[in-house]
Amino acid sequence: MKIYVAHSRSFDFKKELYEPMRQSSLNNEHTFVLPHETSDESFNSKDYLKNEADVLIAEVSEPSTGLGIELGWANIYEVPIIGIYKKGSKVSGSLKVVSKNFVEYFNSKELISGIEKIINEM
Repeated sequence: MKIYVAHSRSFDFKKELYEPMRQSSLNNEHTFVLPHETSDESFNSKDYLKNEADVLIAEVSEPSTGLGIELGWANIYEVPIIGIYKKGSKVSGSLKVVSKNFVEYFNSKELISGIEKIINEM
């Protein structure tokens, strides 16, 4: 599967999100698109979600206008969305409109195992 990972820029996403994903067995089984892994430049997520993505993983612990736009595109293009969030985060209730798949995590092990479970059920 081709998996696009969307997130706010207000946390250390490279260390807290990208590294665990790259180090997981999921990285060997699927193609992850981590839009800011090597560059801070904008990524054309609209076209990617429309034409290539099989799944969108959205880190929703922090509110973000850009993330909201990407969630809207994924919803319109019928790309399944997996919402992930840190334990204790106040997550917007409106996310339930675009997805029923959520992973609450405390550490990277819980993050990866939760994502694996949902992907295996798809």
